[in-house]
Amino acid sequence: MKRRAFIRKGSALAAGGALAAGCGGAAEDAGAPGVVTRPRISWRLVSSFPRSLDTIYGAAEVLARRVAALTDGRFSIRVFPAGELVPYDQVLDSVQRGTVNMGHSASYYFVGHNPALAFDCTVPFGLNARQLNAWLYHGEGFDLMRGLFADFNVVNLPGGNTGAQMGGWFRREISGLSDIRGLKMRIPGFGGRVMDRLGATVQVLAGGDIYPALERGAIDATEWSGPYDDEKLGFHRVAPYYYYPGWWEPGPNLSFYVNRGAWDGLPSEYRAALEAAAAEANVDMMARYDAGNPPALRRLLAAGTQLRRFSDDIMQAADRISVEIMQEEASDPAYRRIMESYMGWRDASSEWLRTAEWTMSAYHSSRG
Repeated sequence: MKRRAFIRKGSALAAGGALAAGCGGAAEDAGAPGVVTRPRISWRLVSSFPRSLDTIYGAAEVLARRVAALTDGRFSIRVFPAGELVPYDQVLDSVQRGTVNMGHSASYYFVGHNPALAFDCTVPFGLNARQLNAWLYHGEGFDLMRGLFADFNVVNLPGGNTGAQMGGWFRREISGLSDIRGLKMRIPGFGGRVMDRLGATVQVLAGGDIYPALERGAIDATEWSGPYDDEKLGFHRVAPYYYYPGWWEPGPNLSFYVNRGAWDGLPSEYRAALEAAAAEANVDMMARYDAGNPPALRRLLAAGTQLRRFSDDIMQAADRISVEIMQEEASDPAYRRIMESYMGWRDASSEWLRTAEWTMSAYHSSRG
């Protein structure tokens, strides 16, 4: 089913319809006889991210501002940071139930509900940001994800990408596979499952809880994003070794979740405004990280951060285990369908990117 056709054919669920009519806050403006007026609608959006991370949290603010501008202020969206209304890991549940109208999160936080949700965000050694956007917007990705989120009473919209992430902060050097065993590390999603099989003790913590755990030694290492966010969170003050690449997050997509009933209750022009605003937020986040990461990395290195590359044995073992884990989930036909589309797109698009894009990048890198 094509994307536009899917949107037009959506039908309201009973619970969602009640939300759109009541909690959605819609109110018609009085107009002249025979003149169609646009309603005033107020929504709440909950984020999985703290306000201090202005780029990843800020994507929701970009969306809210653009929706307001496109509707002359008649459709307003108030954004709430993680923990203010709901915890970071309950965003999808809250939107599904209709407690709030919208959410913004990383779908791999919710693989406990369905492992295939990882493909909406990222999997180890998977698609980079450009490949993922191409799969979502011009491959099968969007329709496959819409079908997946329909089970959660949610309409999803791509909502940003950090680009390939760093491998994280370590209190001690990790020279090879043997150093992974016994390591206590904060890492979510499929990457966490891989690290578990490599011998690490895996924890999942909200962004605001990571620094204290690292500082007091409750964890030995953490990953988050890249230099711009990591500098803000202060990890370099308690963990001197900064590893790359973040093989578990080669291009993580963030998503906006919209309650199905709330979506169906919107006028068509408000839906179009929401889609356009989400697309803008998607492009804006990647551009902001590309602008902010280079100077942040220079500052971190000047402050004494020691940059390290993961050894080949770690990369190769992680790659092998990642394939094993994904294949273990493939007994479910719906999961297998998504996985085969996603990985097939990776292999086909990588052939092209190797030809020009990566060759050019390799040449630039060799120049120093």
